[in-house]
Amino acid sequence: MDRTPPDEGGASPPDARWGKGTRGREERKLLEGPRLRTEEMLRIFRIGADLLRGFRRLHFVAPCVTVFGSARFGAEHRYYAMARELGAALAGAGFTVMTGGGPGIMEAANRGAREAGGRSIGCNIELPHEQEPNPYLDLFLEFRYFFVRKVMLVKYSTAFVVLPGGFGTMDEIFETATLIQTGKIDDFPLVLMDTDYWAPVLQFLEHTMISEGTIAASDFELLHPTDSVPDAVALIEGYTTEAEKRRLHAPRPRRFLGERAADRPERESGSPE
Repeated sequence: MDRTPPDEGGASPPDARWGKGTRGREERKLLEGPRLRTEEMLRIFRIGADLLRGFRRLHFVAPCVTVFGSARFGAEHRYYAMARELGAALAGAGFTVMTGGGPGIMEAANRGAREAGGRSIGCNIELPHEQEPNPYLDLFLEFRYFFVRKVMLVKYSTAFVVLPGGFGTMDEIFETATLIQTGKIDDFPLVLMDTDYWAPVLQFLEHTMISEGTIAASDFELLHPTDSVPDAVALIEGYTTEAEKRRLHAPRPRRFLGERAADRPERESGSPE
């Protein structure tokens, strides 16, 4: 696939369909209830293959920050500009930038990282035929199963930064907050960019959920809203010390295992041949 970035100002147009369909019915079949025992056993192996491929290819990307946000914002939008600035700042601080690999906010964050000389990665489920990942990626991975993709985005990230988005973005916010709340992940900053956009959500959490006792005040503090890219990066750096960065960088590819570093444009897919 051609990885040549478009000219300045020629970023990929936003695609509202990004991630809304898949090539096959594999994940639907998984969620449709009991199937034949043989079919279920084969599915277990396919899930294992999805996990193994992600583990092998993302083993060398840390320290990594995942950026979420809508696919619907074009290059002229202020949120695109914010994500592009964020990607560049994260790369400048030594972080790999990971997104869903699509247009809009995802493209902007990947673009900023690439332009700043950093590493840029995209992870998604298998995409519809007519969609392609954005051209600012060093590595693009496709997974058969949505939950496997979620595992990868959490396992290999030291932080999430969330820009304005829709249902999928909200899902990532609250799934990550739940993992932090329940102690499944520790020292994991969850940053919300653009306080005006997230204000109604934060008000609901603070004035309704806390008041009703469905979350604690300490749970509300898991979210870090800001309008400042430098402040967001500084917060993440505060959670990730230099010693931790060196430790996260420790793994090295082993050629006899067929491992490769994420240092050149590459695409791997979970799709069958």
